Amino acid sequence: MNAPPTAGMLRALPAGHRHRLMGFAREVSFPQGARLFEEGQRADRFWIIRTGTVALDMHVPGRRAAVIETLGHNELIGWSWLFAPHAWHLGAEATSPVRAYEFDAAAIRSLCQYDPALGQSVAQWVGDVLAHRLRSARIRLLDLYAPYGSGSLL
Repeated sequence: MNAPPTAGMLRALPAGHRHRLMGFAREVSFPQGARLFEEGQRADRFWIIRTGTVALDMHVPGRRAAVIETLGHNELIGWSWLFAPHAWHLGAEATSPVRAYEFDAAAIRSLCQYDPALGQSVAQWVGDVLAHRLRSARIRLLDLYAPYGSGSLL
């Protein structure tokens, strides 16, 4: 079985594009419990996790936020930066100490416009991550609400 696209940019982008993109990376750290972003806020950056875990969550009125997915090593945090209106669809919280590469969204969007081949690679990478996460969410929903679950062992 192939590794899912969320296995990381290291396998998803051609080496030259990966190298150019990493030229924009900045190393950051977040303590456990830190909020990286909130649902509805402006999506002005994204991260690739080096170490630690981050929970993606959704606001539920009158209740604690529902964790949708937990991300770890080499996974992309955030895709909303690439698609207008550039607002987060979920929230994110460090569930352990996190070290990550941070990217300025406007700078990467400009780079992608300047270099259409790189832009295509980045769009394909982020699209693959998004498609994988949507499939995972669908399977989780089936497991929760379908009479016999999804019938899948994701």
